[in-house]
Amino acid sequence: MRGKDARLRRILENGKAVVIPMDHGLTDGPIKGIENIRETVELVSKGGATAVLLHKGILKQLEKLPDCGLIMHLSGSTALGPDHNWKVAVGTVEEAVKLGVEAVSIHINIGAEKEPEMLKHLGQVSRDCEDWGMPLIAMMYPRGKNIDSLDPKAIAHASRIGAELGADIIKTPFTGKVNTFQKVVEGCPVPIIIAGGPKTETDRETLQMVKDSMDAGAIGVAMGRNAFQHQKPMTIVKAVSEIVKKNASVEEALQILGSK
Repeated sequence: MRGKDARLRRILENGKAVVIPMDHGLTDGPIKGIENIRETVELVSKGGATAVLLHKGILKQLEKLPDCGLIMHLSGSTALGPDHNWKVAVGTVEEAVKLGVEAVSIHINIGAEKEPEMLKHLGQVSRDCEDWGMPLIAMMYPRGKNIDSLDPKAIAHASRIGAELGADIIKTPFTGKVNTFQKVVEGCPVPIIIAGGPKTETDRETLQMVKDSMDAGAIGVAMGRNAFQHQKPMTIVKAVSEIVKKNASVEEALQILGSK
């Protein structure tokens, strides 16, 4: 799988990942931070993102390629629809190859009513990725009726499902504690990046989450709102990158932001 390995190297830096997902326009519309998405892509790229994650229509609209890898998201739903947790196919691996991206991603909600359909889609995308030599990032979330989305056992199970079905990298929520997330990492035979989560109250909270996840064995983060909705998107990405790529402390990262 030399083609897949080559593409993976273009979304990682020395095996570490700072991915900025900006696929939110499909789900929530032109929310703060991505109204002018071309500008935001450029800012986070300059900040040190190893990759940005976008839907195909936005990829086609980029006037120039950023200085980082490109990931095309293949699934989606909208906040206006009847079942927000049902992520359906909105793109293909072949389309991604034609657009020249380095990887594809797909979102699966484990425990949701339409889990079987989403698992089937994951299996199909995994097969297509093998055929095309395309890396696959599986966003594995425990979500649904009577599901605790931050339960370490549920997160570990969801992560393992993604690995079992052929993903090269898993994106999943952070459990909130180093020791519980270590068990998630230990139970998953492929690398894990954490989801950036909902918008945090402080920069320290954001950076501590990143540091704790790295200490637990993650290879990086996929940070959306906490990056592109920050007052200084480029600077927060720089701070996060220092922790992920250089093992900086939270205090050192806060100095980059001029925060305490």
